[in-house]
Amino acid sequence: MSATAPARLIVERDARVLRLTLSNPSARNALHPDMYAAGRQAFESARTDPEVRAVVLAGEGDIFCAGGNLRRLLENRDKDPALQYASIDAMHAWVRAIRACDKPVVAAVEGAAAGAGFSLVLACDQVVAAEDASFTMAYVKVGLSPDGGATHGLATRLPYPLAFELACTGAPVGAARLHALGVVNRVVPRGQALAGAMELARAFADGPPRVIARIKRLLDGAAAPGLPAHLDRERDAFLDSLFDTDAGEGIRAFLDKRKPRFGGDSH
Repeated sequence: MSATAPARLIVERDARVLRLTLSNPSARNALHPDMYAAGRQAFESARTDPEVRAVVLAGEGDIFCAGGNLRRLLENRDKDPALQYASIDAMHAWVRAIRACDKPVVAAVEGAAAGAGFSLVLACDQVVAAEDASFTMAYVKVGLSPDGGATHGLATRLPYPLAFELACTGAPVGAARLHALGVVNRVVPRGQALAGAMELARAFADGPPRVIARIKRLLDGAAAPGLPAHLDRERDAFLDSLFDTDAGEGIRAFLDKRKPRFGGDSH
C-alpha cells in the first residue's frame, strides 16, 4: 500500500466474523475523524446483522494504533473549541457503538496501542496481544487527559494504583503484565495476534448469540460508573486540557522531539 494512502477503516467479512482494520500507514495507524463515522456505522450494522456473530478489531501491519494525530490537535488549539468538541463526540459515538454491539468484540494487538489506540482496546470485550505488544496511556506526556473511555476502562479493569500509574505517567506496560492482571486474555507470538483473535472470535460465533448478548449487557450494567456519562466527563476534561498551556507545550515538545517543560499555569 502506498505511504500516502488515506486513513480509513477496512471492513471485511470472514464467515460469521466481521474484521475491522485501522489503516493509516503513513501515521502508524493514527486515528482520523473519517474512521470514527466508519467505525460507528460498522458496529451498528454488526449489532443488527444476525449473520455477524463476532467482531475483530485490528491494526494494519505490525502496529495496532499510535493514537490521535497530534498535529491536528495542535492546529485545533487555534480554532473554535466546538470543533474539537464535535470530534471527541464523534469518537465517543464509536466507543458507544462498540459497547452497544451485542456481539463479542476482540482486539488483535500487534506492536503499540498508544493513547486513543489503548482506549479502543479497553472498549473491546477480549484482547489478544503479541508477546512484544506495548500499551501506553500516552496522553499525559503531551499535557492531555484521556478520552475514548480510557479512564473508565482502566478504573473498571485494573486496581486503582495501576490505573493511576498508567494514566498519570504515560509509562508503557507490556502484554505479559496486562495478561497477569486479566486485561489481556491471550498472549501469542509476534505476528500472530490477528490469527489468535480470529480463532477466539470464531469460538464465540459458535456460541448461543442471544445468551452472549444478554451476558454482555449484564456485565456492562454491573460496571460503575456508567460509561455513557463518563464519556461526557472525559470529553470536557480533554477540552480543558487541550486549551491549557501545558498541552501546547507538550504537543510541540513531542513534535520537536524534546522534553516538555510543563509549568502548570492555565491558558
